[in-house]
Amino acid sequence: MAFRDIALAVLVAALWGFNFVVIKEGLDTFPPLFFSALRFLSAAFPAVLFLRRGTIAWSTLLKVGIVLGVVKYSLLYLGVKLGMPAGLSSLAIQSQVIFTAVLSAYVLKDAPSAWQRVGMGVALSGILLLASTRQGSVSREGFALVIGAAMAWSVANILIKKAAVDTFRLMVWMSVVPPLPLLVLSFLFEQGQWEALPRLGTFKGLGAVLYTGLLATIVAFGIWGHLFRKYSPNVVAPFALLVPVFGMASSMLVLGERLSGMHVAAALLVLAGLVLVVLGKRLPGLGRAPAVPHPLTKG
Repeated sequence: MAFRDIALAVLVAALWGFNFVVIKEGLDTFPPLFFSALRFLSAAFPAVLFLRRGTIAWSTLLKVGIVLGVVKYSLLYLGVKLGMPAGLSSLAIQSQVIFTAVLSAYVLKDAPSAWQRVGMGVALSGILLLASTRQGSVSREGFALVIGAAMAWSVANILIKKAAVDTFRLMVWMSVVPPLPLLVLSFLFEQGQWEALPRLGTFKGLGAVLYTGLLATIVAFGIWGHLFRKYSPNVVAPFALLVPVFGMASSMLVLGERLSGMHVAAALLVLAGLVLVVLGKRLPGLGRAPAVPHPLTKG
């Protein structure tokens, strides 16, 4: 892998990791569902005017748009809003790798190797440790919602895998789907949308919307898709493991979040497990592993 492409892969991981800081800041400005709708509006327009839909079926766009755009991001934003720290959210959401592997085994008949099963167990133990800790500022409700977001993300991964379409084109066009249902849900269950609209004129408000919609979605996915077309998924996918590293580091530096000893132990277990799941195919001695699941977005 060329040095320039390595740098691009690390840049994408950094953009996705820092995205959790931006989400946290954006949720101080906008209601969660309303903020999510604004994110997808900025991702879809004007991008859809310059990128054709191609052969992607509208049924695929609707299914992915609802599961990934509405369900996953609603749960993630609500989880962070209810007190799940941004850094730990960037880690907990990666449990989607475990859920994707399990669904792949049952839906795609793509059974995980022995190494990957070990990794799933190690990562799961870290997730359970994170859930059980009473130290720090982890919200039980927020944690449950973020894990729910990870489950929705895994379902979307399977839908995209079965569709076998260009991921970047799919991400742009599926972004047309979530805004309307998210806005309906927002006006049904949230307050303060009209009061928040003028904040789009502030650096913090507009910056949060454009970063999550343009940088973390359009730019990051454009680069990620380019790398996946150029290299094997087994070469590119491991760089996604850097996302929670950047997420936790930037949350500590920018937001002043602190990790307890228990949080650090849980994080190390999750990261170690994810390494085994993602790289299991390269590890000899415990059987054949399926192809690495294509990670979608990181926040």
